[in-house]
Amino acid sequence: MFQTIIESLFRALQLILEGDPEVISVTLRSIHISGLATMLSCLWGLPASILIGLKSFPGKKILRGFFNAMIGVPTVALGLILYLLFSKTGPLGVFQLLYTPLGVSIGQAILITPILVSFASNALESVDVDLRDLAKTLGASEAQTNIAIMKEAIWGVVLAVTASFNRAFAELGIAMMIGGNIRNMTRVLTTSIALETARGDIAFSIALAIILMAVVFTITLLLNILRKG
Repeated sequence: MFQTIIESLFRALQLILEGDPEVISVTLRSIHISGLATMLSCLWGLPASILIGLKSFPGKKILRGFFNAMIGVPTVALGLILYLLFSKTGPLGVFQLLYTPLGVSIGQAILITPILVSFASNALESVDVDLRDLAKTLGASEAQTNIAIMKEAIWGVVLAVTASFNRAFAELGIAMMIGGNIRNMTRVLTTSIALETARGDIAFSIALAIILMAVVFTITLLLNILRKG
């Protein structure tokens, strides 16, 4: 058994170093789908983060609690809900999103929005109160004060976006249920790992798992380097 694992590991490294076309294709597709999901999430997630992080309004605690609670939503449950919405007989069936890359991106965007909103709004609220007081003392308008706060919290917001991408990139349930794991169309790293493991192609699964972890670790490492620099 141990020998088989070692052989599979060496074969996996060989697939990566030789640039196996299927490995490259699945990797690039995963980055594209999860990257689009992150951008979509930013479109509605960042404004919500700014609203929660910088404004006071009735129901703010309830809204924050909702996003915090949604962080732990099971991906399979969310995938099922989206499947019912996107199916031909569902209310959104007319858009034909089921089993498409765009459908997977939208599903992942919905999944990661609570992470983005919670982390980004916390980053904005954690800015020193003295900064706001100083800005007002210097005669800054509310808009100028908010801009100063956002500049101060920029790395926290970037971290929130990065964490959101990593979550989408490593997600399986929605990618499988909404995408259908269709080769050359919606098959991504996580769904391909599950498929190849079930087929018994452990070497291919290990190769994809190495790439999956490498991408996540590299992005996080680069962010930390840039932040400290």
